[in-house]
Amino acid sequence: MIRNAVLSSVALLALAACNAPETAKTPEAESPISVPAAPTAAADVLTPQGYGPLRIGMTQAEVDAAVGPPPANAADAEPSECRQYQPPRGPKGVLVMLEQGVLTRLTAIKGSDVKTETGIGVGSDGEQVKALYGAAAEATPHKYQDAPAAYVTIWPGTNDLLNTHVMDPAARGLRFVIGQDGKVAFIHAGGPSIQYVEGCS
Repeated sequence: MIRNAVLSSVALLALAACNAPETAKTPEAESPISVPAAPTAAADVLTPQGYGPLRIGMTQAEVDAAVGPPPANAADAEPSECRQYQPPRGPKGVLVMLEQGVLTRLTAIKGSDVKTETGIGVGSDGEQVKALYGAAAEATPHKYQDAPAAYVTIWPGTNDLLNTHVMDPAARGLRFVIGQDGKVAFIHAGGPSIQYVEGCS
């Protein structure tokens, strides 16, 4: 009799527990949220050596594997000599230039949010660029536009290349093209082809 009464009490308590409203979990009781690590900054800046998976000196096959093959209209250029295009899986607003099947230049254009290691991007103030690089940069007049339009070129670690027409394919630099509004219109990164004024020439 007592045993039956105890069992009945246990059953009633279990039933009551099942029907009890669920208590809110305290923040300490919740499982911790996993936050992904921030991407490495070095992969997300434009340098004389490249940007992200694109490295100056890559072959056409390596560029295709990294950011996709050139669009159909890029074939209209002379692929055996030089062509410039925006790859389908490449960063927004960044053009690649390949000469004789080798990546020689990257260009950040309008609409790009790519920046250099110093934080300069398309739309930055041209005077800020000149002040930032100082004597390490060469400022030359723009070929088609009046001042303040200009070209500001740096060859990091090799200041002896300033004020010369660089031919060494191993040289790596940056050229900031300043527009007539005084803002950075383009940023070229790579080898001697950063000196080109019009596309592949």
